Amino acid sequence: MIRLLAAFLLLQSLAQAAFQEPAPGVHVWQDTCNVYVLKHDDHALLINLGDGEVLKHLHEIGVKQVDWVLFTDHHRELCQGAPNLTRPATLVAAPKEEQAFFETPNEFRHWNPRLSDKFTVHGSSYLRPLGRAVKIDKAPSDGDSFTWNGFTLSCVSTPGHSPGGMSFVMKQDGHTLVFTGGVMHDGAKMTNWFDTEWDYGFAKGLDALTATVDKLIAIKPDTAFASQGPVIANATAQLETYKKRLTQFRPDYVRGYPVESFGKRPQHPATKQTQAHYIVQVTPHLYMFGPEMAGKNFAIIIADSGHALLLDCGLFPKLVLERIISDMKEFLGLKQIDACWISHSHGDHFTLFPALKEHGVKFWTMDSIADKCENPRYYDYPAMIGAYNAGFEQAKIDRILKAGDVIDWEGYKLHIDWMPGQTEFGNALWLELDGKKIVFTGDNLFGDPADPAQNGHECVNARNSAIVEEGYLVAAQYLQKLQPDIIMGAHGVLMTEPKAFIERYHDWARRIIAEYKELLPDTDYEYLFDPYWVSSYPYRVDLTQQPTQEVSITVRNFRATEQKHRVVLQLPPGVRAEPSTLEGSVPPKSRQSFKVKLTADPAQVAAGVQIVPMDITLDGRHYGQLFDFILQAREPEAKTPAP
Repeated sequence: MIRLLAAFLLLQSLAQAAFQEPAPGVHVWQDTCNVYVLKHDDHALLINLGDGEVLKHLHEIGVKQVDWVLFTDHHRELCQGAPNLTRPATLVAAPKEEQAFFETPNEFRHWNPRLSDKFTVHGSSYLRPLGRAVKIDKAPSDGDSFTWNGFTLSCVSTPGHSPGGMSFVMKQDGHTLVFTGGVMHDGAKMTNWFDTEWDYGFAKGLDALTATVDKLIAIKPDTAFASQGPVIANATAQLETYKKRLTQFRPDYVRGYPVESFGKRPQHPATKQTQAHYIVQVTPHLYMFGPEMAGKNFAIIIADSGHALLLDCGLFPKLVLERIISDMKEFLGLKQIDACWISHSHGDHFTLFPALKEHGVKFWTMDSIADKCENPRYYDYPAMIGAYNAGFEQAKIDRILKAGDVIDWEGYKLHIDWMPGQTEFGNALWLELDGKKIVFTGDNLFGDPADPAQNGHECVNARNSAIVEEGYLVAAQYLQKLQPDIIMGAHGVLMTEPKAFIERYHDWARRIIAEYKELLPDTDYEYLFDPYWVSSYPYRVDLTQQPTQEVSITVRNFRATEQKHRVVLQLPPGVRAEPSTLEGSVPPKSRQSFKVKLTADPAQVAAGVQIVPMDITLDGRHYGQLFDFILQAREPEAKTPAP
C-alpha cells in the first residue's frame, strides 16, 4: 500500500510539473504544441490545443470549464485535439482568413490537382488542415479585440508561417505579451521551413513572414509565447535578429539568375540561325529553340543518318511541333525522331507526349522518374503532368534507364547519370558531340556563365523532394567532376564555358545549407525542411473500384543513430487499416517502408476526398499529425447547378 501511495504521489507530482507558469496568470502545457491557458477562477481560455491531452489535466490547476479555444492557425499539431472538446460548452475561434481551412478541410485537397489550385505550389498543397471539420464560433480579423473575464487580446494578422496566421497581444502590468503561433522559434529561428514555402521559389511566403516580423517589432513585445519551443524572452530583440537573418537569407533563396528575363532572351551568340522555324544550331549536330520560343522545352540531336534524339519536349502547341518537324525534314536532314529523353519528373517537359507518339517516338527516362510520369496522381509533388491540363494524365515510358547506363545510339555513347537538384527525381545525359563534352541537365541550373553575379541555381522547393545536400550540392559536385564544355539546360538555356559558373553554383549550395542550419532549430534540420519524412505511396488511394488496397508508409531517418517511431493513421469513419499503428525503427541515415492494408465500407464513408492525417511520435517526442495522404471510397456527389 505504501509503495502504491508513493507511486501515486510521484505520478501526481509529474502531472503537476507538466504545467508551467511563464507569466502571471498564464500557464503552459506542452504536447504537440504549446497550449497556453488563461485562467479566471475555475474557467479557462486556451490558446491552441495540441492533441487535447491538456483537457485531462486542467483540473490540476483548478480549471473545471474551458470557455474558449483560440487558434493561431490551422496546422494540425495545434488543433488536432479539437474533436475532444465539449461543444457547445466550449467555443472555438480561429482567424477569419483560415476559417474555411477548419470548416471545409477536404476542399483543400484535390484528386486532380492543377497548377492554379489555391494554396498549392503547382498543385501540391502547403496547407495542413484537419481530417475532420471543426465549426468556428468566432473568426476575428486583423484589428479586432477579444475580451474574456478581464483579459483583452488584440488580434493581429501575422501571415508567413501560415497564410492567415494570427497573433494575440495582451498587456499585463506594463508588459506586452504576444501569443505568436509559429511565426518565430526561440533563438530567432523559424518554426519550420515547409509551412512558409508558398510558391515556386519567388519568396511569397518568406516575404509575408518578414513583413509580419516587422509588424511585431513595431508592437515591441517583451515576451512572445510561441507554438513550439521555449517561451521567447527579450522578444523584440529576437525579432530584430530574426528579421536580419530572413533578409540576409532571401538573396540565396530566390533564383540565382534574372528569372524576370527568362522568356525574353536574345539569341545566344554561340548559335546560328537555321531555315527551320524557331530552330537555331548549337553545334553541327545539335539544335535548340531560338529566342522566339525562349522558355519552352525542345533540344534535338540529329545524327548523320537523319535519326534524332529529343531532349525534353513541352509547353508549346502541337501545330508548332508539326511545323518544326516538317522544317527539320526539309532543311536539316531529319528522317525520324527515335526517342525523347525526359530530364526529370515535371510534366512541362513532356506535354507533347501524345503528339510525339503519333510520330512513333519512344520515351526514355531513369527508373526513379518513370513512375512519376506513369502514375503522377500517386504523388504529392508539384508540377506533375496532370497539373498542366495537357489532355492526358499519364505518360507510359518505353525504356527505363538506370544511373550509369551507356547507350550506343547512331555512333554516339549516351551516358545516363542521376542528377538531382531542383528535384530528387532528375537525371543527366551527356555525350561527346562535335568535339565538345555536352551535358543536358534539365532544370538544375540556368543562367549566363559570363555574368559573375549569377550562380545559376533554379528554385529551392522542399516539395520537390529537394534537400540541398542531396540535390543541388550533388549536382554541383557532379558537374565539377564531369567538366563539360557546354551545359544544355532545359527551357532553351544554353551555358557555354561554364567552369567558373559551376564553382559559383557549388559555393552557393554550400552556403544555403549553412543558412538553413542557422535558421532552423533542430540539429538535424531536415526534419523541419522536408514535408515528406513520413509519406504514403500512393498519396491518392482510390478505393472506389477496389475497396481493399495496400499502401506503403515510408519513414525517413536523417540522424546518425537508429530512430524509433510510432505512426498512427487517423482514418475517416468507414475505413479501417491493418495495422492502423506502425511501431518500429529505422537505421541511421536511411528510409524504411511499412505495408498497410486499407479496407473501406463505401456505404459508411463520406463522398469525395477524405484526408488521412498521420500522427507521428519520434524517439518519444510527439510531433502530431504533421503529414497526410488522401483517399476516396465514394465518388464526389454531383453539385446542384445554381438557379
